[in-house]
Amino acid sequence: MLRVDGGMAASAMAMQFIADILNAPVDRPEIMETTAMGAAYLAGCGVDLYPDFDGFAASWRRDRRFEPAMDEATRERKWRGWRNAVSRTLTQR
Repeated sequence: MLRVDGGMAASAMAMQFIADILNAPVDRPEIMETTAMGAAYLAGCGVDLYPDFDGFAASWRRDRRFEPAMDEATRERKWRGWRNAVSRTLTQR
């Protein structure tokens, strides 16, 4: 299972594609900007405003889980295409 956050996590299409390509569930949180929330939490820890890390981790709530739905043949074809595109990008000057 992969937990995601940030702006791209708002795209259901992108999250479903990631779940399909990884062949693993993708969990999107209720609060998608968890990076900013984590930074604020760490700042609050510095002044003893927030509880321990376990308490902070327990506050994470899933909004939606994306389950893999792509068949293996399609997944493999798309994965090969991606690897090919990356290879061509890295070898061209």
